[in-house]
Amino acid sequence: MKIAMIGHKRIPSREGGAEIVVEEISTRLASRGHTVHAYNRKGNYVYGSANKYRNIKEYKGVKIKQIPTIPKKGLDALVYSFFAVIRALFGSYDVIHFHAEGPGVMISIARLFGIRTVSTIHGLDWKTSKWGAFARKYLLFGEKTIAKKADEIIVLNSYNQKYFLDNYKRNTNFIPNGVNKPEKRKPSLITEKYGLQGRITFFFLEG
Repeated sequence: MKIAMIGHKRIPSREGGAEIVVEEISTRLASRGHTVHAYNRKGNYVYGSANKYRNIKEYKGVKIKQIPTIPKKGLDALVYSFFAVIRALFGSYDVIHFHAEGPGVMISIARLFGIRTVSTIHGLDWKTSKWGAFARKYLLFGEKTIAKKADEIIVLNSYNQKYFLDNYKRNTNFIPNGVNKPEKRKPSLITEKYGLQGRITFFFLEG
C-alpha cells in the first residue's frame, strides 16, 4: 500500500505524542514493505534550527515531504494541513492517515477525490484550555468532520471511544499507544565505578 501521514509536526521527533505515534507507525509500515510518506511541517525544530533531521528526505525507509506553513500558533497547523492534503492529492495514495482533530477538517478534500482516509484521535483537542475561541470551534469542526467522513477512526482510550459512540453514533477502533520493550543490559558502569556485583545494596543520602 501507499500511505500518507498528515497532522504531526515532524518526524523523527519527540515533541509530542502524535509525533511519536507517526514515527513508530510509519517506520514499522515501511519495514513491512509499504510505501509511506510523512508530511512534515517545514521550519525550525523545537530543539533548534541546527537539528540534523531538519531537512531530511528519508528516515528509516519513510519518505519525508516538507510542507511550508505560517509560524504562528493557531494558524500553522491549519495552513500546513491544507497544503499537505493538496499535495497528497497528486501522490496516488491508497490511504491518507490524518492525526489530530484540526487536520481532520481536510478529510473532506481527500474524500472528494475518492481517497480513503483514517483518522487517529490523540485527544479531544477542542476541550483544551490553551486554545482561543476560534481555535476551539475549528477543532470541534474537525472532530465532527472526522466522525462523519473518515473511513476509519482510531482512538487511544476507552473514554474517547465512548465519547464518539455517544455523541456521533460512530464506532471507532480502540488501539492504545504501546511502548517498546526495554533492552536489558548488564550493569557494567555501576560495577566498574562502585564495585557492586548484583547483591542488594542500600544507599543513604544525608542532607
